[in-house]
Amino acid sequence: MKWEGQRQSDNVEDLRDQDDGGGGGGGGIGFGGFGARHIGIGTIVVALVGGWVLGINPLTILGLLSGGNAPVQHSVPYQPSPGPHVAHTPVDDRMKAFVATVLADTEDVWTQVFKERGGTYRDPKLVLFRNSTPTACGRGESATGPFYCPSDEKVYIDLSFYDLLRTKLGAPGDFAQAYVIAHEVGHHVQKLLGISDKVDAARRSSSQVRSNALSVRLELQADCFAGIWANRAQATKQIIEAGDIDQALNAASQIGDDTLQRKASGTVQPDTFTHGTSAQRVHWFKQGYETGQIEQCDTFKAGSP
Repeated sequence: MKWEGQRQSDNVEDLRDQDDGGGGGGGGIGFGGFGARHIGIGTIVVALVGGWVLGINPLTILGLLSGGNAPVQHSVPYQPSPGPHVAHTPVDDRMKAFVATVLADTEDVWTQVFKERGGTYRDPKLVLFRNSTPTACGRGESATGPFYCPSDEKVYIDLSFYDLLRTKLGAPGDFAQAYVIAHEVGHHVQKLLGISDKVDAARRSSSQVRSNALSVRLELQADCFAGIWANRAQATKQIIEAGDIDQALNAASQIGDDTLQRKASGTVQPDTFTHGTSAQRVHWFKQGYETGQIEQCDTFKAGSP
């Protein structure tokens, strides 16, 4: 991916040297309602990581994360990152520059898309943190993976997730990392368009199975929006190199609900899906990438894959 030397966003908040008082394993993430819940590409990954760390069936953890009949507070252990006030390494600084550049690309793309539709795009903030951090959606933790909080309109990323993406989930490459950011920004676009609020309202009056199905559609649309980013950024900046799209498609495939469940436990339970199958995630990213149009990302339409 060609990203060096490009504009970097000013909307990155680096909290990696701050201690939020939560400690390594304290607190938890509240899942009271969808509007107050973290949503993002990494939520499903908690189940896989939790299974490795605790030896617990990941499907049990999935039930907790998808809002099933479980305590509203849940905490998953994670591998501690360096403590507060640790000097950033050159690798850290390079990754921050990369994240800021990708975020700037999303700003440029969505500003233009909203302008074409007669609207105005409002940039989200992107927060870098270590271990845990307070958010308007409750305490965010590294184990959750990257996530978007609609209540404060911020994307949260602990950069250690990219190590997990590369070493444990089999999705290496800088374009795979960019896809993760573009997916979370896709949730912000849904917030601005009023889509996530409508889904929130529908989920509150739905059965658990229906609620999960709506969550899947929301996530698949964020994948499609990530594809729109890739389409538009390529058209204006020619950022894509050979193999980049394959990296994104591989990342989408590796974090499909069916693939993660099969890896973790050898079984697949479709009613617990909250993000979509590998085939669905690949399909919708490609749909956004090939068309570059919001109208082509209606994952809620009857008969959609």
